[in-house]
Amino acid sequence: MELERLTTEARNPASEQIDRLTPLEMVRLMNAEDATVAAAVRQVAEPIAAAIQVIADRLRAGGRLVYVGAGTSGRLGVLDASECPPTFNTRPGQVIGLIAGGLDALTRPIEGAEDSPDAAVRDLQRIDFCNRDVLVGIAASGRTPYVLGALEHANQIGAYTIGLSCNADSVSSPLCRLAILPVVGPEIISGSTRLKAGTATKMVLNMLSTGAMVLLGKTYGNLMVDLQATNQKLADRSRRIVMALTELPGDQADECLKSAGGDVKRAAVVALRGVSPMVARELLQAAKGQLRGALELPVEAAALATAILDAPNEPRRQTDGELLLAIDGGGTKTVACLAWAGATEPIELARGLAGPSNAQVVGWETARTNIEQAVECAFQAANLPRRIAATACLAIAGAGRPDDRQRLQQWAEHVRLAERVIVTHDALAVLAAASPDNVGIALISGTGSIAFGRNRRDETARAGGWGHLIGDEGSGWFIARQALCAVARALDDRGPPTGLTAALFQALDAETPPRFLQKVYQFQDDRVHLAQLAPLVEAVAADGDAVAREIIETAANELAELVRVMTVRLPLEREDRILALSGGTLIRGSILRTNLLRQLERLPCPPNRIVLVPAPVLGALAIAHARLVHGETNATS
Repeated sequence: MELERLTTEARNPASEQIDRLTPLEMVRLMNAEDATVAAAVRQVAEPIAAAIQVIADRLRAGGRLVYVGAGTSGRLGVLDASECPPTFNTRPGQVIGLIAGGLDALTRPIEGAEDSPDAAVRDLQRIDFCNRDVLVGIAASGRTPYVLGALEHANQIGAYTIGLSCNADSVSSPLCRLAILPVVGPEIISGSTRLKAGTATKMVLNMLSTGAMVLLGKTYGNLMVDLQATNQKLADRSRRIVMALTELPGDQADECLKSAGGDVKRAAVVALRGVSPMVARELLQAAKGQLRGALELPVEAAALATAILDAPNEPRRQTDGELLLAIDGGGTKTVACLAWAGATEPIELARGLAGPSNAQVVGWETARTNIEQAVECAFQAANLPRRIAATACLAIAGAGRPDDRQRLQQWAEHVRLAERVIVTHDALAVLAAASPDNVGIALISGTGSIAFGRNRRDETARAGGWGHLIGDEGSGWFIARQALCAVARALDDRGPPTGLTAALFQALDAETPPRFLQKVYQFQDDRVHLAQLAPLVEAVAADGDAVAREIIETAANELAELVRVMTVRLPLEREDRILALSGGTLIRGSILRTNLLRQLERLPCPPNRIVLVPAPVLGALAIAHARLVHGETNATS
């Protein structure tokens, strides 16, 4: 979106004559505008609450909360992160703030720092950012390259992504699993997002960190019982909190604190339960750090609960969940994901990767072998011995027919992948990753292409998915084939010259037209290999080649037509018009996506929200989790 079209960049009619106001009039005007910020934040209460729960679950399972931003947004993220250790006694590195340009950018502008997506990736790699973590990308405009780069990297490795922006049509929103968009309107000074947008950002960050810490047991009521007494003020506060909780006089509160090593929660348990500091520690550990739980837990349960948590040869589990297994299998690769089942969401442990498992493409034997290999790799990556999962979801391309799903189901049960096995097609996993209710439309463009949709009445529809001989329009295979044909026409002087000729000759290691022909037909039965030429077509199109751009535009038109057909076949309420985009060709193809989005705007019933799904395996994981926790699958063919 062009900068001038952003709400945060618009001119505010109320302040157009601000330079003519007296200081008092200026203050009243700014105060009136600031009064609207709280209402804007209130409008996004639900996504903020969802984010708090996710952050708490991830932190409890050993993950981290990482804020990423540039300029004012970055400074606010660093500020919130730096306040967590003294306020909530978070462990070092549990909450981290990254700002474009590094720590020097806190006090002075670093020119061009926010324009580098690669710098964000390097900053995340420097802190060993991983799939257990939560990333909050903060950008008032929603389009800062540094933040977009961080979100894309986090998605690629399977971390949970949250976007915080003050524009409704944020570019960052499709890159996030959860978007928080408090729209505060134009600033008093046009484009100065340190004002209302900065205030809204600070309010939301306060809610995220404070809410998560409350869920983690860092407070008892509204008392900060997990603070770190790093100075005299905080030491005095610790003493007052113990006195308030226990009604002990100051000298006895001091004794309890001393026996508990200065730990407020342990001191309170010692005083209120009449137990030793060691038993108090075990009670708190058994209650997962919750003071209220430790005060209510039977003392005799403490030793048993602690023993379970500290059992040898088992990973330390910060959740009571069972083991989940999710598999996303397509025509290019198979991804297996292991996770613990948290109370509200699965907590990912590790992923494994293997070759394709679309049986219609590679055959049943190869498909089963690659699924097994991906699962084995996931267990190895998680450092877990191979075991039977509680629930598994296999979302496999080419498994749309009931007979194919039954065949996979019987095999999975025979080899005992899990106690409960769900088999569905890959498009449903894409939808589940984008929509908590599994409603909307999924559009996949990878090696092949297909559209699938589901509404709240459990009605489904699909379009495309006819395979490479009679379909797969808009896919990587389609783009590659169109490019190869364009080169052949150019070599015959039947078509215009194109930069695709040199690019494809180099990619296929062909110096001459006969060698080019030989290489193409060498891979005629390997459409996966040829489909991998699609990014080259994007690259040539980006250089301005007219032929390549026409091919990409044609592919986008074909994909838009799949969506149009779905909107006709499947009745969806306006709020359910979610379009989930997935598949390597769509995820990597920025020019393809841009053309597609332009075409979608012209539909009679365009999507209300568009979500990129770079990791459909997370949708399969969500299906498995819903089955385990709620007995639901929504695994409709």
